[in-house]
This record gives sequence, structure tokens and C-alpha cells, in this order.
Amino acid sequence: MTPASWRRWHRWIGFPASLFLIFVSVTGFLLAFTEFFGEEESLREATRDVVSTYSVAAPVAITDPVARALMTVASRAPGAPIDKVELQLKGDEPTVSVFTGLATGGEDRKFVVSITTGVLLRTEEYVDKPFLKRLHSGEVFGDGGLVGAMFWALALASLTISGVAIFWRMRRKDVTGWRRYFF
Repeated sequence: MTPASWRRWHRWIGFPASLFLIFVSVTGFLLAFTEFFGEEESLREATRDVVSTYSVAAPVAITDPVARALMTVASRAPGAPIDKVELQLKGDEPTVSVFTGLATGGEDRKFVVSITTGVLLRTEEYVDKPFLKRLHSGEVFGDGGLVGAMFWALALASLTISGVAIFWRMRRKDVTGWRRYFF
């Protein structure tokens, strides 16, 4: 291909790819920001060097609080299907999180129960993937959004490859050292 054809392809790919690049970079920044400053990250950082008081030597110490948490949740959401159960054993307030679904399928609520008291601490909305992650990946727009994400990824890769090809062809061959590549 000639340098002119590389530049032409680069321009044609560049405009739509720039729209996708802006979308992906902004949602990626927001995703990283919420991950960095989020509640889960602060708990991870706070408990990183803490040694758990629970051990594999006493499995009953974990199964009893889980059973107690399930009874607490059953009193708030009778008959709700359980999607998953998570234990947070370290920190000031160890918890059992019970994620319930809907009878027709899909996610419903997250119940956070104290391991020590069995009291319901809070109820939150539960979705398997947060909105920002689904927006960043295109999944929020359905299967078409995921296919679109694959295309914008290919467009950005094509833009990069054509940009490198243009750069390589434009480099000065009569100069030596670093100036040959940084003209």
C-alpha cells in the first residue's frame, strides 16, 4: 500500500474510532474511579494485613452464622431463591451477604447480615454486574452492544495499526539515532 492509501484508511477509520475511543475512555475512567474510591476497595485495603479470627480448624464457626443469616433473610423475603452467599470474615463487622433472585429469574436484593449477632445490617439492590461495567463493555445495549464493542475494539486496533504504518513510512531515513524515529 502507498503512504497515501494508508493515510486515507487511517482517516476513514479514525473518525468513527474516535467516537468509540471517547466513549470507552470516559466509561473506563469512571469505572476505575468508582473501583478505586468504592466501599469494597476501602474494606479490602483496611483488612489487607488483618488476620482472620476464623480458621479451617473450626468449620462450625462459619456454618452456624450462615444458617442464622439465611433464617434472617427468610423472615424478610420468604421463599426467595438464593443466587449466592458471600462471607466477609475480616474487619470490624464480619458479615454474611445473601444475594436473592426473583421467582421469575434475574437478580433482586442483597441482604447483609452480621455474623456475630445475626441481625440484618442493610438491604441493597442486587445486580450481577454493576451498570457502569455493563455500559463500558456495551452489554447495557444487549447482545448488539457486545457485538458493537467487538467492532469498536477492532476499529481501535485498526486505527492503531494504520497509525503505526503511517509513522513508520514517514520516518526520516537520512537521520541517525533517536531523531530518525522522533521527527
